[in-house]
Amino acid sequence: MLKLAKLPDRTPIKIGLTVTPDLAKALGDYTAIYNRTYGDKAETADLIPAMLEAFLASDRVFARARKDGEGGS
Repeated sequence: MLKLAKLPDRTPIKIGLTVTPDLAKALGDYTAIYNRTYGDKAETADLIPAMLEAFLASDRVFARARKDGEGGS
């Protein structure tokens, strides 16, 4: 058996998102700071999935509820 397990399904799923003008500005500012910090040319749309993953990973109540089978799927 290989040390690396079979990779999970990584097929991207497109989700439409509408945000407030203030949030759009904040996301744009974050993207600009990110690009300056890392010398990158990422677009806001490239960063949002990572932001959401980090947010969900840091929410302990969510993780506990999901582990207890309270998820919606």
